[in-house]
Amino acid sequence: MGIVEEAHNVKVLGSGDRVIVLAHGFGTDQSVWKHLVPHLLEDFRVVLYDNMGAGTTNPEYFDFNRYATLEGYAYDLLAILEELQVDNCVLVGHSVSAMVGAIASISRPDFFSKLVMISASPRYLNDVDYYGGFEQEDLDQLFEAMGANYKAWCSGFAPLAVGGDMESVAVQEFSRTLFNMRPDIALSVAQTIFQSDMRQILGLVTVPCHILQSVKDLAVPVVVSEFLHQNLGGESIVEVMTSDGHLPQLSSPDIVIPVLLRHIRYDIKA
Repeated sequence: MGIVEEAHNVKVLGSGDRVIVLAHGFGTDQSVWKHLVPHLLEDFRVVLYDNMGAGTTNPEYFDFNRYATLEGYAYDLLAILEELQVDNCVLVGHSVSAMVGAIASISRPDFFSKLVMISASPRYLNDVDYYGGFEQEDLDQLFEAMGANYKAWCSGFAPLAVGGDMESVAVQEFSRTLFNMRPDIALSVAQTIFQSDMRQILGLVTVPCHILQSVKDLAVPVVVSEFLHQNLGGESIVEVMTSDGHLPQLSSPDIVIPVLLRHIRYDIKA
């Protein structure tokens, strides 16, 4: 196993001809895909990895300068594909990793046959003629709460992000992976993500994009999926699912997994 693979806990499963790469979002790790993976193993080679900064990675490897922008994560994704000698794949990116995949696809469009984006947003802050869902004051309060008492913040944020009550398995699972992150790293990652603005690069994304979105998501209003659809440079399609929350593949697998499989297997019709 190469250095990059080891650092990111890369796993390659399944035996199909086509490669599918599963990239998780903030506060989770590759375990967030546990409901999806079994459905892919017969038809695909499945690549799982952890973003640097996830609780499952070595915090000593987290370079605060490198990961102050989303490009740092995009370089990691491309390095993993190169080390595994994957020259074409379907990327399923959740939350921030959907945008990371978009950035990576600009420099190496040949690596990606399509991007399947779940709960993706190019910008979380509201702006003139743009609704991202948050005001700067909201984000400042969020960062302050994370810095003051990270464990308490996790307990409050997890049910809001997942949707549902504190007792649900999905909320407990997200709480676990959130709390596994080192607090200073979690705050830095959250600041990088929530302050990011990827709107200007969307037109450079030429690979087909399948945009999947929960009808109710604390972090990403439904209008954001339409903004992506209108501004991406290549073909795109939007499906708003009846699921609730920002991690629907974890909290509503019965609804989301069939939708995901359909978008993975079928291309956008001309």
